[in-house]
Amino acid sequence: MQVMQLYKVIHRAPWRVVKISKKRQQLRFRRAMVALKIALAQEKKETIEMLSIYRRYTQGQTNKAELKRANEQFVDILKGLGLGVFAVLPFAPLTIPLVVKLGRLAGVDVLPSSFSMNKSIKDIDKEIAQENQKQTHKKPLQK
Repeated sequence: MQVMQLYKVIHRAPWRVVKISKKRQQLRFRRAMVALKIALAQEKKETIEMLSIYRRYTQGQTNKAELKRANEQFVDILKGLGLGVFAVLPFAPLTIPLVVKLGRLAGVDVLPSSFSMNKSIKDIDKEIAQENQKQTHKKPLQK
């Protein structure tokens, strides 16, 4: 009897490790996707603001501080387009991190400003929880 219980523990242990590591990878991936979503939403908001500032500039209704902020966002867009070139190249999962790392070593910020912001894991987990609540409220009742 004792041998059988020991066998069950030894036999199940690798499966538990596999399940735990799979859950950990899923959570890590989900956090990365939520962080990307937050960064893209921030970029969208800043780009819309930039376009409205440029529209007001053509009518002569802006000041230098607003124009400077719009120009900084325009530079961010150009940075994103520069990384987009590397995204279509072969081995993009290797080239993009390499370019970012080399840029940091050279003292050049290659990533747009919203992507270089580091949110804490707690903030990302809160965002995931909010998304889960929204998804549960959106699902219609099935009969």
